[in-house]
Amino acid sequence: MAKAKTSGAVEKKLVGVADVVITAADRSKDPTLSIPVRSLANVNFNEKRGLIELGKRKQARTFFNVAMAKKFMQTVLVADALAELQRADLTTSLREIYYRTKHTMKGSHENTFDGQNESDPLIEDLEVSLAALREELHVRAENAGSVVGPLVLADDGDRVDCARLGKGGYSVPSIVEPEYIEIRRCTADFVLLVEKGTQWNRLSEDKFWRRYNCVLLTGNGQPPRGVRRLARRLHEEYKIPVYVLVDNDPWGYYIYSVVKQGSINLAFESERMAIPKAKFIG
Repeated sequence: MAKAKTSGAVEKKLVGVADVVITAADRSKDPTLSIPVRSLANVNFNEKRGLIELGKRKQARTFFNVAMAKKFMQTVLVADALAELQRADLTTSLREIYYRTKHTMKGSHENTFDGQNESDPLIEDLEVSLAALREELHVRAENAGSVVGPLVLADDGDRVDCARLGKGGYSVPSIVEPEYIEIRRCTADFVLLVEKGTQWNRLSEDKFWRRYNCVLLTGNGQPPRGVRRLARRLHEEYKIPVYVLVDNDPWGYYIYSVVKQGSINLAFESERMAIPKAKFIG
């Protein structure tokens, strides 16, 4: 029921993007979308909360501006594809959204999109401008993390015991919100988030998680949203500390800072994913 209510509300917001165009056309006005600025110029660090937060600045994305016309049309095209997902109650990947919306425009040699690097940021723009999470837009990224340890989940009703899946563990999905992934039990004393997949594999093979009673997580590099969100949920719901093991170099420390404070590009997600109390252990 909660999912159905969310889908209806999100679909209405997506249809609202098209309504902007129709209303402007009826009034002979320039169709304009108001998009929050997702750059360093509109990001603040909240020292009290220890989070990187998105500011309130917005930019107008207009149709009659030659420099913005293509991006405006791309945004509406992506919004239409996302609205179709809502109506069909289907979830798809970022890659599939790109393929669904890419085509050559009639009477020209111009493609709607030249690469996925053009469509992905537009989904993030719609996330923040419509106040709808990517999960609520029915879009997922490819699974890119693993977890093993004394943790029991329910994935679409199926029981998943992360201590009984062998050394490869459980592949962390990109969507781990409570409506999709239920944490039924966690008896770990802490979470160890490991940067490198090779390091995680060694620790998993050595049953480090069993010896020290912890949940072992990895994102195989910079952790994706699903891994960060799962770590945040375990920390928040079970009051257990999160330790971050990364390479001793600037990139490793950057990864730690993203886990702890959030990132500039996804500042609008810091509230949901950042873990200000995460500890750096090297």
